[in-house]
Amino acid sequence: MMRDDSVPPVAPQADASSLSGRAVFVMVFLPFALGHFLSCLMRTVNATLAPQLVAALALTPGELGLLTSAFFLAFALAQLPVGMALDRWGPATVQPPMLLLAGVGALAFAGGHTFTQLLVARAVIGLGLGGCFMSAVKAISTWIAPARLPSVQGYLIAIGGLGAAAATLPVRMALDHMDWRGLFLWLAAAAALIGILIRALSPPQPGAMRKPALLDAMREVYRHPAFREMAALVLVPHTVFFGIQGLWIGRWLSDVARYSDNAVGYLLYLGMAAVIFGAIAVGMLTEWAGRRGVQPIRVAAAGVALFIAVQVGFVCNWRPSYQLLSVLFTLVGTVTGIEYTIVALSLPGALTGRAATCLNLLIFLGAFAVQAGFGLVVGCWRPDVTGHYPAQAYQAAFAVLVLLQLPGLIWFVRRSRRNPVEWNSRPTRS
Repeated sequence: MMRDDSVPPVAPQADASSLSGRAVFVMVFLPFALGHFLSCLMRTVNATLAPQLVAALALTPGELGLLTSAFFLAFALAQLPVGMALDRWGPATVQPPMLLLAGVGALAFAGGHTFTQLLVARAVIGLGLGGCFMSAVKAISTWIAPARLPSVQGYLIAIGGLGAAAATLPVRMALDHMDWRGLFLWLAAAAALIGILIRALSPPQPGAMRKPALLDAMREVYRHPAFREMAALVLVPHTVFFGIQGLWIGRWLSDVARYSDNAVGYLLYLGMAAVIFGAIAVGMLTEWAGRRGVQPIRVAAAGVALFIAVQVGFVCNWRPSYQLLSVLFTLVGTVTGIEYTIVALSLPGALTGRAATCLNLLIFLGAFAVQAGFGLVVGCWRPDVTGHYPAQAYQAAFAVLVLLQLPGLIWFVRRSRRNPVEWNSRPTRS
């Protein structure tokens, strides 16, 4: 799941029957879903544009990682103020100016000529898009009946997957008719248009906005045992998934597998399309396991173990199928989105929204560190005469990631073996 991406249901604040189903789709779901589509597209587009950016600015792997990961850092920093603003003023008021800010960042990126200029512009884009998903969740939760929220939020996640997929092969095809600067001009126009669309179509937010004690609620979330146990197991793999699939899988396919730019674009497209199927499969598997008394945390542990095994394939430079490895990384990595399900089922209902904000903050800070740090490790090796970095550089970088993820999995296995009754009888919210 390319999530910013899978937040638990929020209790509706308005009468869901006050608008017809068609009106809700046109006035609420569609405009906010377009914002989430654009956010996922711009978050992952540098994986496709990396060869052009490296050629235009002679970037090192460290600089490329820092440039792309600036989006994650700015996105993370936006989470708390955006959460407070959404509760105070509502998504129809908050989201349009943020999208306009993202459009300004895209314009600056299109016109940038130095690493510093592009770095700042990328950060502005991340800041402007920092509220797209949360705004969409809050908007649809206001106008859609609680019984339909899980399925509608699933559709929202799928549209985000489509946005990530659009950042691969479709962008590669667009580059046949324009350069990356022209592409960002179009993205700037799209951001402004979606912001105007949200402002023009969204119905007025009914009722008074809540002004909760956000920081107090966050402290309670971080201290909750279920949140801490979930984070110890799944948080680092989630940051690895976001940080690597948004940039370094594409570079690995180019440098190690030596695929052409068109082939890389096609494989990235397959990988991002796998996000949609992976998200649906994880949800169905979790429900199936729950009916048989298996807690979501155990499903998460099995998924994390498989995800780490895929990364070991990168460490070992598994040659039988580079293509399969790249797609499996994205497909299996979607299991990390189960964090939000665990939070929704384990924490009190009053804390689930704040827990989602806390998760987004930690995930995107971690993704920033992973994406930038991976580039620094790869940059310790010298490229060959064609500009490709050796397989050993990527093997070392993936080995570091595996070592970072193993302690959480080992801790879970040891603890669950010592206390099997505790893990099999965890209370969940209905």
